[in-house]
Amino acid sequence: MPTRLFLSSGDLLADRRFEFARDLQSKGDLVAAADLLLQATELAPDFASAWFTLGEIRLELGEQEAAISAFRNSRESDPDDRHGAALRLMRLGAEELSAMPRGYVQTLFDQYAPRFEASLLGELNYRAPQLLLKAVLAVRAAAMKPAFFKRAIDLGCGTGLAATAFAKGVDHFIGIDLSPRMIERARATGLYAQLEVAEMVEGMRGRPDASVDLILAADSMIYLPDLAPLLCEAKRVLVAGGLLAFTVETHRGEGVILGEGLRYAHGAGYVRASVEAGGLALSRCEELSARHEDNAPVPGLVVVAAKT
Repeated sequence: MPTRLFLSSGDLLADRRFEFARDLQSKGDLVAAADLLLQATELAPDFASAWFTLGEIRLELGEQEAAISAFRNSRESDPDDRHGAALRLMRLGAEELSAMPRGYVQTLFDQYAPRFEASLLGELNYRAPQLLLKAVLAVRAAAMKPAFFKRAIDLGCGTGLAATAFAKGVDHFIGIDLSPRMIERARATGLYAQLEVAEMVEGMRGRPDASVDLILAADSMIYLPDLAPLLCEAKRVLVAGGLLAFTVETHRGEGVILGEGLRYAHGAGYVRASVEAGGLALSRCEELSARHEDNAPVPGLVVVAAKT
């Protein structure tokens, strides 16, 4: 994963207290680290990184209410919530499940871009593009149609791994990603006719009706709690007979949860119902893992839906 985010307080003394606190945290002296972080926030009350780190330490110390307070202060100190304090609050049950902060997602992947592929392919056994390709080929074969698409959208395109897997079967690729640094790396592949920095649903809304044959979302919907807006746009943008192929992480329960990895997991029943409610026909839904975490496969679904 990317290196730890640090947002300077603008106060040299407060920043130094933060650095000393992080050193103590790494050595296991959590109480002393928390004391230094409190000192840093006294010097710089809007020190988002100090508040966020204090929240993490309070959690390690078993002080949940104090952790919730610290995470709230972090979010208030940084309106873009680049640390993702809101996600910690959701995990703690202090707030209802909601969309990820845009600033958090963009910052996360801007930081991650330089080593994104090395991490996914070398450490996490990432295989979402290959699973999607296999599923799309199977759906097309069952319908006795060629697996060739004139125009395709790659949602959350990242560095271009999905486009690489589908390159031989797509004439014109459009990539959409919230991270400018990911878009830079996708552009370097030469696989995309168009690239746009945008949130996924926002990017889809700018596309004409019935304008693409295929929409891919390889491990992108794991950053959306509610799939309905995207599925609605997919139906509008797809031509008749066009396909939407995506992966999600899943769980055995109902609905949507925020997992320990701070990604949304969608229950299989929720996914099936959402596809149906979105006016698409479910062609395929398989339980397959697209990545590993802590040396174990993350439960997932590979889904293909068609516009009839």
